[in-house]
Amino acid sequence: MGIAGDIDRVVSSDWIIANCDEKKGGSRAPRICSQRTVQASSEIRIAPNTMPLAVSKRMFFIVKAFMLVDNIMFENIRSFGTISRAEFLLPNLGSLIMGLAWGATSSESIVGLAVLIILSFTIINVSSAIGAQANTLSDRELDARDERKKQLVEATNSFRSNRLKKVLVIEFLLTLALVSLFMYIQQKPVLLFLWVTGISLGCGYSLKPTRLKSRKWLAPISLILVLAIFPVLFAYYTFTNELNLFFLISLTGLALTVYGVIIPTETRDYFGDKAMGIETLTVTLGLVKASILAIMLLATGATLTAIAFLLQFTYSQQFILSIVLVAIPVAAFFVLKQFWKLYSLSKEYDESNNSDTNREKIVNLSAHNPQWIMIITQTYSAISIILLLSKFLL
Repeated sequence: MGIAGDIDRVVSSDWIIANCDEKKGGSRAPRICSQRTVQASSEIRIAPNTMPLAVSKRMFFIVKAFMLVDNIMFENIRSFGTISRAEFLLPNLGSLIMGLAWGATSSESIVGLAVLIILSFTIINVSSAIGAQANTLSDRELDARDERKKQLVEATNSFRSNRLKKVLVIEFLLTLALVSLFMYIQQKPVLLFLWVTGISLGCGYSLKPTRLKSRKWLAPISLILVLAIFPVLFAYYTFTNELNLFFLISLTGLALTVYGVIIPTETRDYFGDKAMGIETLTVTLGLVKASILAIMLLATGATLTAIAFLLQFTYSQQFILSIVLVAIPVAAFFVLKQFWKLYSLSKEYDESNNSDTNREKIVNLSAHNPQWIMIITQTYSAISIILLLSKFLL
């Protein structure tokens, strides 16, 4: 039986071998008599009386070294996922689904459709990660002052800024090559144009010298383009060359919705941004006016999106499917209620001469905004899936 057969199981590190003795007439027959683990889950079992002690010790050191390397790799992967804002995966999937639902046709083969979906989703996700990483690098000093972003700061410190900069360059070059190949295969130069413009705005939003996020009205325009317009258009033109009027209405609704649900995020960062001299739209307008704007944008965006789907279902003679559109006002109403609470707190804050208590309530409430974004965007995505299925099944 070899060394590999002597090790029954290795779960993790931190072991101690003890009580090895000599038996039977002085002949050296070392055996493992007892062992313990520092971590509750750790365990290494060695089959007794089968392995020389020197070999077993070397094996233990090798195993421990492998475990150390494994722990370092896991920590780096986890930190990289945090820096890249892995929570944006579902919203990015929503962009793909919306573009796919409006652009795909029943004439597409299943295999061809699957390849296009994988390629476009990969490009959208890596591009989103590049923008998130650039934002993390540029906002390190500001994020370090925010207790809620402690995990992001720790992940950046663990991964190291210099390494992240190198990764950014590699990601950019690889994605550029992939988009160029994708454009060549599809014979659609518009895909390269959308990607180059989108990634430039995404990085320019955070990085100097442009830093669009601190340039008042340029900030919301760049965010709408990067988070809503370009990703959905990229997915849409992956599958078609035609421009659908109903799709444009839907895209307009999505753009208004996206910035509507982003304003509470700016509200959460309002006090830090103001202290750092970052003039976001919310800082410029003030909390009360920004809250009113968020309500108007979300209400208008949800209405336009519902109208676009209704027109498409009616035009396709599938009016019965319009019943699912009731989900949009339901989701929008729930989120608008939270927006109204934020407006009320903002008004109280102004009237109370900047009370610390109201300030804390505003920050805590607006911190729930990622959940509100998910409710709205995933509702749009679910209806988009129904539209997509109707093209192939009905």
